[in-house]
Amino acid sequence: MKKSSTLVPLLIIGALFFIFGFVTWINGALIPFMKTINELTTSQSLFVASASYISFVVMAIPASAILTKIGYRKGMSLGLIIMAVGALVFIPAANARMYWLFLVAIFIQGTGMTLLQTASNPYITILGPMESGAKRIAMMGIANKVAGMLGSVIFGALLLTGIDEVNEQLKTVTGTEKDHLLDTMAGSVFMPYLVMAIVLFLLGIMINKAPLPHVEAKDEDDQDEKVASSKTNIFQFPYLIFGVIALFFYVGVEVIAGDTIIAYGLSLGIPVEQAKGFTAYTLSAMVGTYALGVFLIPKYLSQTTALKLSAIFGIIISLLIVTTADFTSDLTSVILVASLGVANALVWPAVWPLALDGLGKFTKTASALLIMAISGGAIITPLYGKLVDRLHEGYIATGMEEAIAVSTSHNQGYWILIPSYIVILFFAFKGHKIKSW
Repeated sequence: MKKSSTLVPLLIIGALFFIFGFVTWINGALIPFMKTINELTTSQSLFVASASYISFVVMAIPASAILTKIGYRKGMSLGLIIMAVGALVFIPAANARMYWLFLVAIFIQGTGMTLLQTASNPYITILGPMESGAKRIAMMGIANKVAGMLGSVIFGALLLTGIDEVNEQLKTVTGTEKDHLLDTMAGSVFMPYLVMAIVLFLLGIMINKAPLPHVEAKDEDDQDEKVASSKTNIFQFPYLIFGVIALFFYVGVEVIAGDTIIAYGLSLGIPVEQAKGFTAYTLSAMVGTYALGVFLIPKYLSQTTALKLSAIFGIIISLLIVTTADFTSDLTSVILVASLGVANALVWPAVWPLALDGLGKFTKTASALLIMAISGGAIITPLYGKLVDRLHEGYIATGMEEAIAVSTSHNQGYWILIPSYIVILFFAFKGHKIKSW
């Protein structure tokens, strides 16, 4: 396609990436909000992330089948409308203050995002020349993360303002007074999610009428077919399986870095007015590194080298987080967590081409497996929460003061990051080279 004819579709798909970036990264504000209004433990509150990311496992294959039937444009439209339905479910969930209903709403929104991602990612890839596909994806990634920054700041202000005072009051009130306080706070989601539902629904209708050209991927080239011809199933490609595993752990650490940083700041005693913007710190680090990667790769830096450096940097920063907390200021410790965004930014774009190389006719199925690896955000994140809860119980049992036990357990929970980055490092050095079992 001519460059001029791709500009409008590029802007439209960029808007879609902006939308699901906005919706995805408000989880950082939702987690402490849900913890308060539903009186949850840390691990229970992190099921907010699980409900969102598990939808990619459940719905990736159905989404692919739906797109085969109705095409990319209608698939994007349907995804937006499903997300609007999920936003509406937040309203009865808030009125009843039922955590499971909130999780259902988040899962529904995740289902819409799965359909949207499954449609928009390949669409933007094949919209123009394949050799410039990475550049287009990088542009979409920047739109996604900028939206995430805005979403975390906006919803942090809407949902978390006054939460410190509420938490203090909850220590002294009981019965009807306590229920009234929590119901009032839960009601703050009504207007934001009503507006979100209306906007998503209108966009869903508009995208179905948008000037998006019909595009289809070219058949895999003959060379890829020759490479894959001796294989009978997708599991005969070790480097793909290792790539899926690497992405699984990557999404886990990415979500931990973005979705736990507000709660971590609060555990350190940082005021909510300051802490509610911390997710934006992580996403800012990702945007800056993403832009740097667009400039450096592949002219100055190979994808493999970028992946190695990312994993090594992630291990170093994780070690600094868990070993220097007693020697740094609280804000410095938070900034270390945010700097994980630098380690995470180039992992996704580097793993995909290494995992899909030479798969030929198996490429489409392999892509579905890689999308399903997003479930790492649904599993690794609650494991962090469970670790924090267990550590907290242990510290309290030793007689540690409550405030110190809370901050220390949140800090030491970040040990879970290190084995995750080691898995990514293995794929970068060795895993992507293993062609047979």
